[in-house]
Order: sequence, then structure tokens, then C-alpha cells
Amino acid sequence: MGKKLLAAILGGLAYFAWMSIAHIVLPLGEIGIREIPNEQQVTTAMKANISEDGLYFFPGYGLPATATHSQKMAAMNTLAPKIEAGPTGFMVVHPHGSKALAPGQLLTELATNIVQVFIAILLLGYTSLASFSARWRFLTLVGIVAAISTNISYWNWYGFPSNYTAVYVINIIVGFAVAGLVAAAMVKPAGSRASAASA
Repeated sequence: MGKKLLAAILGGLAYFAWMSIAHIVLPLGEIGIREIPNEQQVTTAMKANISEDGLYFFPGYGLPATATHSQKMAAMNTLAPKIEAGPTGFMVVHPHGSKALAPGQLLTELATNIVQVFIAILLLGYTSLASFSARWRFLTLVGIVAAISTNISYWNWYGFPSNYTAVYVINIIVGFAVAGLVAAAMVKPAGSRASAASA
């Protein structure tokens, strides 16, 4: 287990390093993202009307927060035409501001990467893959599952831009591929060692 934890830490660091390069050195972190035209007027209106941090979508049902499911379903008759006519949107709003690139955010991201790699290593432990290349392919495949699990859904349901979605899917896959190089070199499933010993 100690070796797996070390592999997860080093693999997570490799993953974090790749994502840092993708967002800071390369332009990948900006693809598909635009600035709001007339930002000052828009943000002034948002501050005047939105008082709480939250995830917001529009157009809404036009119902109170206590509305029942049946009331929301009934309101769909008026909501659907508004969605089709537009504009529609989905946004995270912090009306009182938020910290930019705070140390806590970076540490949370790194910890998340380490946990992701550790879970992938645990899954690898259930296999009997003997070769380095087979272990690396397995870990990369886990990355593909992680990459499409939310990104494709957000593109499908919320209209995230196609280029943004494609880039983030690729970023995550490359992150797992880089981390997989480290983890595959350090961790061999028990089944693979037993097979090698009996050969």
C-alpha cells in the first residue's frame, strides 16, 4: 500500500504539472471561453439582482423555491418556448467576488489529482496486467472514462462549447496518460507478479 500511495502522489504531481502547463504555458485553458460584452453593465445588473453565491440557469420556471414537482412540470408548457426563443444560460455567480488562484485552490486541485490517480491504481490492482505498456494503457483508459463522464454531459445538456469540451477531454486524458507513466512503472498488480513467478 505504501508503494501505491507513493505512486499516487508522484503520479498526481505529474498530472498537476501537465494541467499547469496546459493552462499557463499553452492556450488550452482559454479555448471556448469568451469575455462578456459590455461587462460593466452586465455585472452591475447581476449585483443588483443576485445576492447569493450559486449555480444559476435561465430562463427559469418563474416559480417560488418552494414549488412542487407537479407545479414545475405544469410550468414546462411556458418554459419550453422561452428556452427555444433564447437567450438561455448556465452560470456560477459569486456576487461579492472570490479569490483568484488562492493557495487553497491549488492545493485542492493537487489533492484531487492525487486521489484520482490513487483510485486508478486501486483499480489496476484488480487486474493481472504484467507489462508496463498494458498497465499504462489501462490507466489511460481510466482517464478516458473520467474525461467523458461529465464533460460530454455538460456539452449535451448545458450547451458547453464543443471546442472547450474537446480540449478539456483531451487535457484529462493526457493528464492520466502522464500520471500513468509514473504509476505503471512503480506499481505491479499482485496477479501479474504471481504470473511472472510461475512462468
